[in-house]
Amino acid sequence: MAIKVFIPTPLRPYADGASTVEIEGRDVGGLLTVLTERYPKLAKHLLQENGELRSFVNVYVNSEDIRSLALRDTPLAPGDEVSIVPGIAGGAPDVDLSKDEIARYSRHLIMPEVTIDGQKRLKAGSVLLVGAGGLGSPMALYLAAAGVGRIGIVDFDVVDYSNLQRQILHGTADVGNAKLDSARRRLEDINPHIRIDTHEVRLTSENALDLFRDYDVIADGTDNFPTRYLVNDACVLLGKPNAYGSIFRFEGQASVFHHEGGPCYRCLYPEPPPPGLVPSCAEGGVLGILPGLIGVIQATEVVKILLGKGRSLAGRLLLYDALEMTFRELKLRRDPACPVCGENPTVTALIDYEAFCGVPGAQSSEETNREVFKMVEEQETALQDEQKPEVVMPKDIDVSALAERMNGGGDGFLVLDVRDPHEIAICALEDFLHIPMMEIPQRFEELDRSKEILCLCRTGVRSGQVAMFLAHQGFRNVRNVAGGIVAWAKEIDPEMPTY
Repeated sequence: MAIKVFIPTPLRPYADGASTVEIEGRDVGGLLTVLTERYPKLAKHLLQENGELRSFVNVYVNSEDIRSLALRDTPLAPGDEVSIVPGIAGGAPDVDLSKDEIARYSRHLIMPEVTIDGQKRLKAGSVLLVGAGGLGSPMALYLAAAGVGRIGIVDFDVVDYSNLQRQILHGTADVGNAKLDSARRRLEDINPHIRIDTHEVRLTSENALDLFRDYDVIADGTDNFPTRYLVNDACVLLGKPNAYGSIFRFEGQASVFHHEGGPCYRCLYPEPPPPGLVPSCAEGGVLGILPGLIGVIQATEVVKILLGKGRSLAGRLLLYDALEMTFRELKLRRDPACPVCGENPTVTALIDYEAFCGVPGAQSSEETNREVFKMVEEQETALQDEQKPEVVMPKDIDVSALAERMNGGGDGFLVLDVRDPHEIAICALEDFLHIPMMEIPQRFEELDRSKEILCLCRTGVRSGQVAMFLAHQGFRNVRNVAGGIVAWAKEIDPEMPTY
């Protein structure tokens, strides 16, 4: 029994470029086995070592998520279609309309679903656009034309020639200037009756809540996973609907998260894909027309939310394929175990999203690695070969062995937690020494060389780098805690919150 399987763009290079394949299978598990046998390179992107699906991959049978069915045992019938979807962002208001506004919005006013009361709702409403790029441009243009009374835009970038292929807020004369400058001019020209607020800052965990708080709807026009998870979590914490869109080459997604009791982005993708699997527009390219279409869908959802009319995309994921010119809709369900919107949330404050997504950030791995390993290189270059300290390569220690060591007492070792202070505030072991990774090059001499140093971070990546650095400084008894605090919470202390 052959089943049609839809392969998303990011995974097509591992399936010989195929967008759809016919696979024999009686259930989802059997189908995935045949699929990964046919295309072995797909296996590591879909499955964990134990054969279970990776947490950033969702599988749908027709329009139903297998997590709401029988998971891998979900039976398949003739005519079924399987989609693989990895993670790729009362009464009329007391406002009046002027004569000019009534003329401007007249085609709205004659619609029974809008009328003058609905137009007043739009004028009294507000939306914050995260980004003035490919998705933010069409959203801003159409929301301004529609008469949304207050439009805020967060962006700290400047216009580049490569933007002009799709970012229609900006023109050739704007190259080299702040995107917010050209955005304001264009929107005020389109509609002088609305208010434009520009926020020329980088959106971070420190400012997101303050920026989002005063807007009715947040529209996600981001192009990277750290900011997308940041937008999601901030929306959930503040109770704001998140009009989501994402694009890649010829494909786009749209939904509304955390609205009408529906799921948030983390319900769909609890964890981001590994860095590099889904490139950004700069890395993977995008059809210039595509963000126009997805951005207009997002703008439509914003208008519907402000009007209180129609059926939103909450609980639904709209998939668009420009090459095939097809739309497909998948059902989304709220995850009761979601760490941010679930019944017992563990993420109750904004976190370090660059570290969470495993990509370099403003002050995380890339700059830190440069600083740490530049110091190593400078020190080694300055020494003659015979003067260089003998390097004892650090080994891993698993969390079970760490728990035994800690329960056994003794002072022959210390746990060195190298996470940032705001991460320590979320969860930590009972007994540890805290030196943030950025401070290690300046403070490593504080460590007792006679003790075994057990380096700990969130997942074992940063702590592994620190362990290597310490080894190059002549520390002979250093280990890295494999899996980090996440593994500890999963295997040793399930009550510990994770992030």
